[in-house]
Amino acid sequence: MSELEPRESMDYDVVVVGGGPSGLAAAIRLKQINPDFTVVVVEKGSEIGAHILSGAVIDPIGIDKLLPDWREDPARPLKTEVSDDHFYVIGEAKSVKLPNVMMPPMLNNHGNFVGSLGNLCRYMAAKAEELGVEIYPGFAAAEVLYGDQGEVLGVATGDMGVGRDGKPKDSFTRGMELRGKYTLFAEGARGSLSKQIIARYGLAEGREPQKFGIGMKELWQIDPAKHKPGLVQHTFGWPLDNHTGGGSFLYHFEDNQVVVGFVLHLNYKNPTLSPFDEFQRLKQHPLFRDTFVGGKRISYGARVINEGGWQSAPKLTFPGGALVGCAAGFINVPRIKGSHNAVLSGIEAAEAAAEALAAGRGHDELSAYENGWRDGPIGQDLKKVRNVKPLWSKYGTLLGVTLGGVDMWTNTLGFSLFGTLGHGKPDHATLKPLSEVEPIVYPKPDGVVSFDKLSSVFLSNTNHEEDQPVHLKLADPSIPVEKNLPLYGEPARLYCPAGVYEVVYGDEATKSDPRFVINAQNCVHCKTCDIKDPAQNITWTTPEGGGGPNYPNM
Repeated sequence: MSELEPRESMDYDVVVVGGGPSGLAAAIRLKQINPDFTVVVVEKGSEIGAHILSGAVIDPIGIDKLLPDWREDPARPLKTEVSDDHFYVIGEAKSVKLPNVMMPPMLNNHGNFVGSLGNLCRYMAAKAEELGVEIYPGFAAAEVLYGDQGEVLGVATGDMGVGRDGKPKDSFTRGMELRGKYTLFAEGARGSLSKQIIARYGLAEGREPQKFGIGMKELWQIDPAKHKPGLVQHTFGWPLDNHTGGGSFLYHFEDNQVVVGFVLHLNYKNPTLSPFDEFQRLKQHPLFRDTFVGGKRISYGARVINEGGWQSAPKLTFPGGALVGCAAGFINVPRIKGSHNAVLSGIEAAEAAAEALAAGRGHDELSAYENGWRDGPIGQDLKKVRNVKPLWSKYGTLLGVTLGGVDMWTNTLGFSLFGTLGHGKPDHATLKPLSEVEPIVYPKPDGVVSFDKLSSVFLSNTNHEEDQPVHLKLADPSIPVEKNLPLYGEPARLYCPAGVYEVVYGDEATKSDPRFVINAQNCVHCKTCDIKDPAQNITWTTPEGGGGPNYPNM
């Protein structure tokens, strides 16, 4: 591979990495400000929206600012407004509905929309192309390009047609260099290039560790008699114990469709816990089960979300570019929302870049963006809820959520009883050894409302070119069997929601001759392994462009 021909390159004013809400918002806003700006969006999914996964109850504040007339558009992607908003604490067989008057004002969902974030992104992409933005789906940004002074010059897309042995196949095509005066990284949570950028420039120094949750979601078509358009339901409690954070959502939107999802905080301690199986168990609860009986599961997906918020957001700017959206960590955990802040951050980064371009600048820092976000709407949104996650982690679900609610109420008055709390350990450092926990035994799926991993991955339409290098890299191939297996039971086989990792034994009866197997073709690009592996031995890298899930309207 060392004798490859040089890559061709294309020059732009701004290169955007990622076709999600933040990247598309940035591209649109740049062209709104100056139609002569040259802007390109590169997206690793096979099409815009293919890798987009979110609840989603969408706060329209961002899209209202970006596209003020979207509500009058017959092609608008968001049509179902929230009609009912319910919160429950659930036990194994019962549930208690919390009065809405108890909930802090920022948790009110009325005025928000239930819908598909993937379809919203497809809509935004069409608007961007109308303005002259170039969009290239199916091309994975695999490398950051740097200048002599350490500044970011752009990105290179990955080579196509490379075999598992690392050698070019007959179908080999060299990647392309996309060079810009500024490069905006909008890869979502734990993006592979964003991770490198944060480390290279020390952007997380002086911040709390970033925290994450694994979110899993299913789309169902249900009996019309059970459908309640605009119903929004959130729960916390069972099936998790009091010391394991997480919760669920159930949203009804158009065409007799509902989405059900489960978010598990990745600072959980029991290595025998399986997020996927907790999700499947949740649907057996009386509050959920009847909704799905007689219905049809249409799609499944999984993705990590940022949970660190205000105190974990890294510095957003560096020479030649900036982080936007979930790459910057702008999820509001108690609201389970981030798309509104993603769009707003794209707008703010675009305006800073446009000002710099108009002044003839390039490859320097967009300081206006970094200096302004904490005092703007994003910062105001995140600061009010900054202690919810730390209180939940420290005191458990019942007391922690109660204290978090009190803190949100006092923050509406402009102060907090707790100041700004820290998050403590990073998520990979929280697991206890097997010897200190009680193993969790999960029921078998019934095939009616609960299912296995492989049938679920099938519904995600995940596809990878099989003859390509494995994109899940082990720094030390011996660690899974020699360290993680005896100490933790090798938790990768459980925390992965797609069955990517297995421990296979030469003799199953005696559990001898164990071997760690990576089924990379199953990967739904959730990034959980990159975060939760206790040895930090797994690095998620981009596979060949166009690979991964193909979500229809998730």
